[in-house]
Amino acid sequence: MMTTAPAALPELTPELLNAYDRPGPRYTSYPTADRFGDGFSEADYVAALARANAQRPGEALSVYTHLPFCEALCTYCGCNVTVSRSAQTRARYLARLAEEIARVVRHLPDRRLVSQLHLGGGTPNAYADDELAALFDLFREHFELAPDAEVAIEADPRHATPERLARWREIGINRLSMGVQDFDPAVQERVGRVCPPERVEELVAAARAARYDSVNLDLIYGLPRQTAASFARTVARVIGLRPDRVALYSFAWVPWAKPHQAAFEASEMPDRDAKIALFCDARKAFLDAGYEAIGMDHFALPSDELAVAQREGRLRRNFQGYTAMRVRDVVAFGVSAIGDIGGAYIQNTRSLHAYNKAIDGGGLATARGLRLSDDDEVRRYAIHELMCRFRLDDAALRRRFGAGVADLFGPELATLAASEDLAPLAEATAADGVRVSPLGQLFVRNVAAVFDRYLQTKAPEGPLYSRMV
Repeated sequence: MMTTAPAALPELTPELLNAYDRPGPRYTSYPTADRFGDGFSEADYVAALARANAQRPGEALSVYTHLPFCEALCTYCGCNVTVSRSAQTRARYLARLAEEIARVVRHLPDRRLVSQLHLGGGTPNAYADDELAALFDLFREHFELAPDAEVAIEADPRHATPERLARWREIGINRLSMGVQDFDPAVQERVGRVCPPERVEELVAAARAARYDSVNLDLIYGLPRQTAASFARTVARVIGLRPDRVALYSFAWVPWAKPHQAAFEASEMPDRDAKIALFCDARKAFLDAGYEAIGMDHFALPSDELAVAQREGRLRRNFQGYTAMRVRDVVAFGVSAIGDIGGAYIQNTRSLHAYNKAIDGGGLATARGLRLSDDDEVRRYAIHELMCRFRLDDAALRRRFGAGVADLFGPELATLAASEDLAPLAEATAADGVRVSPLGQLFVRNVAAVFDRYLQTKAPEGPLYSRMV
């Protein structure tokens, strides 16, 4: 059993950063979402649901629901959001969600148990508490929530109160994730997300009083106006709150994909060296404070279920991030939502207007997708293992696929061994498999990319991915 105890890192020099700072996928899925095809139809989705229902009757599902509305757009945001303050627009969306859910579950007569339910956005808590309660009544009408189900909400602390957190707990939500990003006033003002640290501190205390199973805080490094000193103060204040988990995300500056990010100038953001220093300093601070590094960019207290799952080799990764739940199929509802079920990825239309039109027309909102090939399945497993466990074990491959790492990934092993850039990131042998080094854990996306056949055969046209650092 492999553990991921912190290990010493080599000195991070500009030359080292130059070798690894390149665009690349985050691998919340493989194949990545940019490889989904428009030719994937509603009929293909229905077929995937039927396969999942027949192949794994009674097995639990993960359910993701996208609530896209925000009252204003944060200028750093890379999510699919709709800016609206209209209560009527939000209410109509819930009515259409009800229709979509009812239509999908007809194809899952033997798959109604749910062990993971996640509300993302957007700002899910832009909805009133009574509306959220009605949504959970809808879930319970169509699904059976397991007694130990993970039920999570992504919340904007600016639209939360201790009283609301207590109500959410009564509704059935037991995990809370709040986007802090940065506590520094200058940074908050520049990215359009002003929230006093005292509000977050109050909410964390309220979550503990309400007995939430886990509290996660999101931070982003590389934002405009961040400095080493200011971000160190933010990290120290977060450590003082002692959340169960922390997600430390790199700011993905992709103005070609998110035009509102063009408001930022390169000169006001930390340069490459400064940005990686922000991450390394924060990582050290969390490890020194007793947190364990989880996968690529998450940290958890040793008692948290993510840390336990990583130590026991049970950590998994999906579009909602890292999870301890052994759930193979994800059903997703709402605009832009991505499901993973029956050996296929399915994405709903990203346009709210198109979503509304599809549901009002009596169908589903399927826009894109991909049926995974046998090769996709093997590579998804390999990339998943690297991202979650920092290793690809030869014996485990043989048990699962009947062939070892040399048989399945001979060219990839050769690439890792021959590349001067990649050799410090991972050790690869035919007898053992692949083990990611301490340095490679910071740049695990580079290692995973070696196993991405789509990158090997056809690079994306034009800028697409955020940079690794």
